[in-house]
Amino acid sequence: MRGVLIAALALSSPALAGPKPKPGFEAAVPTTQPAPRVADGGIFSVSAGYAPLHDGRRARAVGDPLTIMLVERTTTAKSAGSKTQRGGGFGITPPTAGPLSFLNPNALKASGESSFNGQGNASQTSSLDGEVTVTIAEVRPNGTALVRGEKRLLLSQGQEWIQFAGIVRLADIDADNRIASSRVADARIEYAGDGAVSRASRQGWLSKFFSAISPF
Repeated sequence: MRGVLIAALALSSPALAGPKPKPGFEAAVPTTQPAPRVADGGIFSVSAGYAPLHDGRRARAVGDPLTIMLVERTTTAKSAGSKTQRGGGFGITPPTAGPLSFLNPNALKASGESSFNGQGNASQTSSLDGEVTVTIAEVRPNGTALVRGEKRLLLSQGQEWIQFAGIVRLADIDADNRIASSRVADARIEYAGDGAVSRASRQGWLSKFFSAISPF
């Protein structure tokens, strides 16, 4: 009995703790700017940074913020079916004369049959709308940038958070520093929460324990 209780408590500890925001989505800090050079009368200074006229004030450097418009739509469906049938039989006819003539022909017949019919259907639809502002964590030579960030909400019934990371092409960022999540490569999006409502929607620790040891 003691071992069962220990196992139940081990299973229940993650359920009681609830999910937590994952590390690694903190805002990026801008890189340190080099010391300004001594004025030499030139109009252009590389140390002050360079931005083409057509780029305007678009995010392009480490630490610059941009807004990700979450427009995720996922619909999946799967159907499977299987049907098998098998049958067989044999029979022996004893001789009508001799020492085996007493055998009943009907007693020497056997047959077998088996069949299976299974079907399965599964479908899932997911959608996520909203906005989250992230920062550029790394600018790469091929014109792309690694972005990451998170948004945390502390509500009356718990907290919720959205974490986002991915690779964007700087040319896809519009004049308002916005880009759709569908144009982000290697995107990682996590939307989760913790609190009374979140705990109520999860399976209890005792039910989870019996589900784990149930053979059915």
